[in-house]
Amino acid sequence: MSYISCKNLMVGYNGASVTGALNFEVNAGDYVCIVGMNGAGKSTLMKTLLMLLQPVGGEVTYGEDLNPARKTRERVLTIGYLPQMSEHQKDFPATVWEIVLSGTMGRRRGLFYRKEQKALAQHMLEELGIVQLRNKSYRSLSGGQQQRVLLARALCATEKLLLLDEPVTGLDPHATKQLYQILDRLHRNGTAILMITHDIKAIDHASHVLHLDAKKLFFGTKTRYLESKQWKILKEWERGEENVC
Repeated sequence: MSYISCKNLMVGYNGASVTGALNFEVNAGDYVCIVGMNGAGKSTLMKTLLMLLQPVGGEVTYGEDLNPARKTRERVLTIGYLPQMSEHQKDFPATVWEIVLSGTMGRRRGLFYRKEQKALAQHMLEELGIVQLRNKSYRSLSGGQQQRVLLARALCATEKLLLLDEPVTGLDPHATKQLYQILDRLHRNGTAILMITHDIKAIDHASHVLHLDAKKLFFGTKTRYLESKQWKILKEWERGEENVC
């Protein structure tokens, strides 16, 4: 069964859709980039997949172990989410350890963290190469370090599927390259990735692309996308944005 399956999904606010009908799936082994111009509905789609918004039409179904709304007596079944970085997040007054450990809250029973949760948080610090930052204040870190911390937190929720919203926004080229390398490694090790991005270089890492557009949607393999009209439109739009800047 797919991790996420969308059939004729329409997303928006107050009953008004901002997209056409979306039909796509995210399966184990996929690395999907969601692209499109400003206002195409990318963030609205992400909020809908996270069940923060109700669909305007159509339906979303989740794999048995990934439904964000479903709970069992043993654990909360969820997905890992890395939100777009905000100024408020950058100044969050907590240690790296506290933030990463909080990602295991869905697995917690009772008021206190168990040994298993602490071991998982420690493992994710090691996995992302930030053990040395364990006791540092989050607000004192660089942008790239902060993104690693938030990624470790997301992975504490689940290693099956990560939803990422503009993960390289605000990062310098070196930090951006490092983050893509980490995501590539996670993907090779079995984590499926669904990423909203304005950085067309991210498409180099993808297996599939979902292009949101008011006139014509696209979902398919990266190879097919790079041959499509939507890809040409996106490149032209990006060049226009760079000229404005």
